[in-house]
Amino acid sequence: MSENRESPVFEGPALAQPAAHFGDPIGEQWALEAGRALVDRCDLRVIAVSGPDRQTWLTSITSQVITGMGPSDSRELLILSPEGRIEHAAAVLDDGSTTLLITEGARADGLIDFLESMRFALRVDVELRSDLTVYGSVRPRPSSGTKDSLIDEDEPGSPVCAEIAVWDDPWPGPTDGGAEYFRGTHPGLATPMRLHLVDASRRKEFEEDWLSRAPKRLRAGMLAWEAMRIAAWRPRVGIDTDERTIPHEVDWLRTAVHTDKGCYRGQETVARVINLGRPPRRFVYLQLDGMRSDLPEPGTQITLGDRVVGRVTSVARHADQGPIALALVARNLPADTVFVIDGVAAAQELIVPIDGKSSISPQRRPGLGLSNPDLRRVDTHVRAGSGSLGAR
Repeated sequence: MSENRESPVFEGPALAQPAAHFGDPIGEQWALEAGRALVDRCDLRVIAVSGPDRQTWLTSITSQVITGMGPSDSRELLILSPEGRIEHAAAVLDDGSTTLLITEGARADGLIDFLESMRFALRVDVELRSDLTVYGSVRPRPSSGTKDSLIDEDEPGSPVCAEIAVWDDPWPGPTDGGAEYFRGTHPGLATPMRLHLVDASRRKEFEEDWLSRAPKRLRAGMLAWEAMRIAAWRPRVGIDTDERTIPHEVDWLRTAVHTDKGCYRGQETVARVINLGRPPRRFVYLQLDGMRSDLPEPGTQITLGDRVVGRVTSVARHADQGPIALALVARNLPADTVFVIDGVAAAQELIVPIDGKSSISPQRRPGLGLSNPDLRRVDTHVRAGSGSLGAR
């Protein structure tokens, strides 16, 4: 994994920076969405967890149920802080003897450090699998006779050369134990993403075999992948999250959190926000004014007057929708607010609703009917702002 890969756009080690495009970002995106393109995801790394206690251990320290996973299962997990904030995210596969975690390359060392710190006396081993590399694609759809649906699924029983495993992204779910904030036809249904784990020493063989399996297959770059991901409202750890993000804010309870599982770090926050609603911020999809050629940079602050009300997290130029973005904004901003971000008008589409209620949140706030004014002492007065919750 230390050798450089050829890239038509970037120089330097491709481990840190995949190709942006191969000359036709729009055509690459259309091919990718139709299941006809392959993206080198060398920005991702693979961590292996082995040992007989691995599944129950991962279940106990993460947001997901890993116990009972088999070779045909694809799940994802989050590691939360004690306050319920997102620290790590990983796609999860298990081959029967080893659990494989696919995560952002820049965050892999931190994830390994956390896992090592939680081993105690359990029978688990953690290692970075530098012999594996990752590619991305979209699960092919059956042919419908249209120009964008020409691809057929690879022949059953005929694995692609050098392919170790395939992770089928469960997004947008909801998966078993998951919960939704957006309730409607989710745009992520149109592009079921997948990740291919490949023997790094034979990656060229894999590429050639995959590309030859059906007509009109081609390579695509990260511009195409990111445009598709943003249009699917799919959060990316470290990009769409910051040190304060909780899963509810980015609608990640859909696929990365099992709300019925036992105790784990951060569970109290997960349960409290589900029950009470009102996560501090909410994820929005932004349609940007396409009159300008430039786009806001990720991280750009969103302001109303003199007040900072959010920040842009991801930006892309979509082949069909034009300039688009994801952003985290204050929860109570009106839904019809149009932002002006670095001079670019941006209309918001709600992903997380303003009331902050998920599909499993109670209709009435727990304990709302327990207050009994007849039990209050007549010689005392409640002062606004007293107590830890008095001002809320």
